[in-house]
Amino acid sequence: MNAFEAMVISASIVGAAFAWFFWRLVSSARVRGVDPEWLKNFSTATYRPMERLLSEEDVEFLQSQPGYLPGMEKALRSGRRRIFRAYLRSLATDFNRLHLALRLALLESATDRPDLAAALVKQKVTFFLALALVHVRLAMHAVGIGTVDVRSLVSTVDRMRTELSGLRRSSVAVERLPA
Repeated sequence: MNAFEAMVISASIVGAAFAWFFWRLVSSARVRGVDPEWLKNFSTATYRPMERLLSEEDVEFLQSQPGYLPGMEKALRSGRRRIFRAYLRSLATDFNRLHLALRLALLESATDRPDLAAALVKQKVTFFLALALVHVRLAMHAVGIGTVDVRSLVSTVDRMRTELSGLRRSSVAVERLPA
């Protein structure tokens, strides 16, 4: 086998692994419907703990305590990453719920909004690429490289919530106008 064949095989394996990872990421957050009660009570404040879940402050505090053992730090970091991943799954599910609600609102809208439909497609692709990047950063964090910042993902979900609220208010206002 020459170098070119080895490179093609390696690239194929990496591409297949990335496709599998991205498919798992997208399919794990599928939703079947949107509960109006959930929409009314949804808040991105649920995800604020993520901002400090992987913080070094708690590790430094643990290291300063009497009886500290290096295995404790490893267990703390591992547990925190596991919790962080659970938050990420929940965030992706909430994103998909909001995305579905926006699509349904577009379908039921009296006015055609191709601009919003295109923006929704772009937003979904952008969100899941950013989510994949967060997973990569989380894997790098596991070996001590870099940090993980989810503020952009949370703000994307918050913007969708705001957009949905605005769309719902405007469609209710249009429906109330006399014919």
